[in-house]
Amino acid sequence: MIDFPAIAHLIFQKLTRWSHTILGFLPEMAIAILVILLARFLSGILSRAVSGGLGRVSNNASLVGLLGTVVRVVVIAVGLFVALGVLGLDKTVTSLLAGAGVIALAVGFAFQDLTANFISGTMIAIARPLQTGDTIETNGFTGRVLEVKLRSIVLDNGQGQTIEIPSKDVFQKPITNFSRTGERRLELAFGVSHLDDLEQVQQVASAAIRALPFVHNGYPVQVYFRAFTLDNVQGTVWFWIDQHIIGQPPALSEAMKALKTAFNREGILMMFRPDTFDLKKRVEEL
Repeated sequence: MIDFPAIAHLIFQKLTRWSHTILGFLPEMAIAILVILLARFLSGILSRAVSGGLGRVSNNASLVGLLGTVVRVVVIAVGLFVALGVLGLDKTVTSLLAGAGVIALAVGFAFQDLTANFISGTMIAIARPLQTGDTIETNGFTGRVLEVKLRSIVLDNGQGQTIEIPSKDVFQKPITNFSRTGERRLELAFGVSHLDDLEQVQQVASAAIRALPFVHNGYPVQVYFRAFTLDNVQGTVWFWIDQHIIGQPPALSEAMKALKTAFNREGILMMFRPDTFDLKKRVEEL
């Protein structure tokens, strides 16, 4: 015969012990819930504070958003671990930390390049060796920076294509930034006849380039002669431009036109190779 009263008594005793245990845990559970809610509240405040502070020193929206999210997750995770400690689940906390460490190690090995690019992108965003709109040269590519992302840097090469370079390569290799000061020195080579007066050539070239509206007045226009060749006397004009007004290609183009016009006006002969067939000159002679 089944002793139902005895079974009922055992069940009642078990439920009673469980209820007493639950009632005993109520204060700890209340504290744990308050800790989690507090962590949730603080995570939002700290995340906004970090995002706002970082946004004032960096225009990289990806970095600002990432660090804000990281702060939020870290604060909530700390609150969760504290809540588990309050409930006396210390072994659970240890197991979770150990598991997180193993997962982080495995992910780090599996995505080494991705991790390196994210870290490099973060350092670039903080150090700011380049910014959106800068004209740079790095890793054999030259172009204007379209976007600074955590994983890569996007360039416009000026030929209708975009180039995306991994942040790791940009961070580890030299960067030539042509826009850091907004000013750039250009070099224009020319050649004149051996019969021309070099002093006059120097004065005419300097005046012609200095008269251009985009040439920076804070720096002198420098004209130097480099070598005597069988064909001509080689010279160079150095001048500075404000890149906020004009870029390198149009500036060189305008400088070439101004220099040739000035030399023609003053009777200075710009020489070319003797074996060059000048069809225009031949037609004029006929």
